[in-house]
Amino acid sequence: MSAYCDFAVGHPVHGPYHDTEYGFPLYDDPLLFERLILEINQAGLSWEIILKKRNGFQSAYAGFDIDAVAAFDEKDRARLLRDAAIIRNRLKVDAAIENARRVVEIRKAYGSFSAWLEHHHPLSKAEWVKLFKRTFRFTGGEIVGEFLMSTGYLPGAHREGCPVFGRIVAARPAWSRGKGEGT
Repeated sequence: MSAYCDFAVGHPVHGPYHDTEYGFPLYDDPLLFERLILEINQAGLSWEIILKKRNGFQSAYAGFDIDAVAAFDEKDRARLLRDAAIIRNRLKVDAAIENARRVVEIRKAYGSFSAWLEHHHPLSKAEWVKLFKRTFRFTGGEIVGEFLMSTGYLPGAHREGCPVFGRIVAARPAWSRGKGEGT
């Protein structure tokens, strides 16, 4: 089985994401929300399709403004389901809106989505999956695992021989720190 590092390097779509985003720690709530929405939408599709539609998602979901998406109504839902620039899947659209509402609640309790993730770190993948399934919609094991690897909460985004791996370790992702070490 080949790793993402084996085919992404130099690829016009995957390369920039692999080299500058995938596996690097994220702490910004809109960026974390974006990644969650993109990972949910990737389910059953290729990551390349999602990366090619990324600008469409950004536009359709108000720049990933969590409060704006949480306020989306039936008119917005209908608009999203007609928008060819994104994945027009009712379950995924509904999950994006509902998950924005749940992140709003998380921010009330923890101050930020990032603080909620840090509060629960470190967990095993299985424990993370249980937590996400209790907290969010449309978050199975693959979605949660990819979300957490892509944002630095679980290891495995890059193989150790990949040139990007060292840059990620230097950025001190959560998986490289113990509980309470912070960002």
